[in-house]
Amino acid sequence: MRTDKRKVALVGTGMVGMSYAYSLLNQGVCDELVLIDINRKRAEGEAMDLNHGLAFSASHMKIYAGEYRDCSDADIVAICAGVAQKPGETRLDLLKRNASVFQSIVQPVAESGFNGIFLVATNPVDIMTRITYSLSGFNPKRVLGSGTALDTARLRYLLGESLRVDPRNVHAYVMGEHGDSEFVPWSQAMIATKPILSLCGGEEDMVCREELKRIEDEVRGAAYKIIEAKQATYYGIGMALTRITRAILGDENSVFTVSAMLRGEYGQSEVYAGVPCIINKNGIQRVLSLDLTEEEKKQFHKSCDTLREGFEGIL
Repeated sequence: MRTDKRKVALVGTGMVGMSYAYSLLNQGVCDELVLIDINRKRAEGEAMDLNHGLAFSASHMKIYAGEYRDCSDADIVAICAGVAQKPGETRLDLLKRNASVFQSIVQPVAESGFNGIFLVATNPVDIMTRITYSLSGFNPKRVLGSGTALDTARLRYLLGESLRVDPRNVHAYVMGEHGDSEFVPWSQAMIATKPILSLCGGEEDMVCREELKRIEDEVRGAAYKIIEAKQATYYGIGMALTRITRAILGDENSVFTVSAMLRGEYGQSEVYAGVPCIINKNGIQRVLSLDLTEEEKKQFHKSCDTLREGFEGIL
């Protein structure tokens, strides 16, 4: 990875892509940002619009519309291209429509000489990340997706609101598919170092567990509610992508629940799923294996089976 400048190539200048780009600019995360889109004129307009805001930013980014050849010296290629999720449509319903889009993206990026990190956001993100891995031939540690990073942020926000605790002091994860089969391993959820389940007990036990179930259901259905209200989700995922990008470019060794290739962790292999991972300049430094209960292991295995079924026959 280059160290003299931090360069991100963004493929797809829709609402998700541009929320990511806007967040990158405002946080000054990279030095160079190239926007790539099948609609070149749109990419040029978006670059112009962002550049006009540079005078109000602390960033000195170079922003421009480009081509796949501009990925050759990028540290990260973020893929946000694809067709949008329709109201009532599951993320897996998007699969075949988006798989063909990726075939036209990954090959020219790889042919440019790109040797950095693929960061995928397009839904269904776990399967699209696996497709990117298959098409690119890259080491799977250098191909990751946004996974359940946003779901985890939603979970911590809702838990903090319910328990009246700063979400930054809530340590809990959403694992598995970024979709309907995702789940919360409550055995691993904590406020600071205190297990959240230890707060449940006595006469209030049922009320507590019902509240945790309500929160988990709300996290799982959050995207559907937002899509029903405003047709798409983009701010949250744009900020999640920015945070992951910062961890990569800053070689932070930070932990995020990203889409990662499993190679024996949790008893799973050859499947991409959302799991806590240590992220640094090389991509996924390693997958963190949590001590799940038997029931949580069953939930995770079921989610992975769903993702395998979705991938079969695509490539």
